[in-house]
Amino acid sequence: MGDTVATEDVTARPVPGLDPASTAALGAVVGELHRRLRRVAARHANCLPLPEAQVELLLLVRAHPDVSVKDAACRLRAAPNTVSTLVRDLVAAGLLHRECAPADRRTARLRLTDAARARIADHEQQRAALLGAAVSRLSPEARAAVVAATPYLTRLADLLDDPDPCG
Repeated sequence: MGDTVATEDVTARPVPGLDPASTAALGAVVGELHRRLRRVAARHANCLPLPEAQVELLLLVRAHPDVSVKDAACRLRAAPNTVSTLVRDLVAAGLLHRECAPADRRTARLRLTDAARARIADHEQQRAALLGAAVSRLSPEARAAVVAATPYLTRLADLLDDPDPCG
C-alpha cells in the first residue's frame, strides 16, 4: 500500500552517479531506520506498535479530517474494503471516529479520537528523543552530514509521491 509510483515507468534505468547496489542500499537503510525507530519508540511509549497500514490511515486522517473511506482508500492506493477493515479495527480500538455524513448517510467521514491524537503525539515525541539521542552519538562530522541530508531526503520522499493519487 502506497509503495508504487504510477506517474512514470521507473524500470531498470541507470541513475547517473548512483549504481544499483547503492540505490538498493539507500532504500534498505531508510526502511530499516524507519522500522527500528518505530519499534523502539512504541516500546518507550509503552504501547504495542500498530500495523503500518493502520498508522498510514491515522496519519492520513490527521492530515485530512473528515475524509471519506472512499477518498482515504484512493489516497492510500488501497482497496475500499481494505480501508473499511482498517477503519473497523481502529474504531474498535478507540482511535478513530466513523460518522455518516449528514448529506449522504452512505458516506462515512473519519476523524481521530483524542486517544489517537495523544498516542500519535507521544509516539512522535518518543521518536524525536530516540533519534536525537542516536544522532548525538555520531561524530560531529557524521551529525552534520545527517542534518545536511535531511532536506534532500525530504525532497526524495516528495518525488515518490503521486501529486494526484485519485485523479
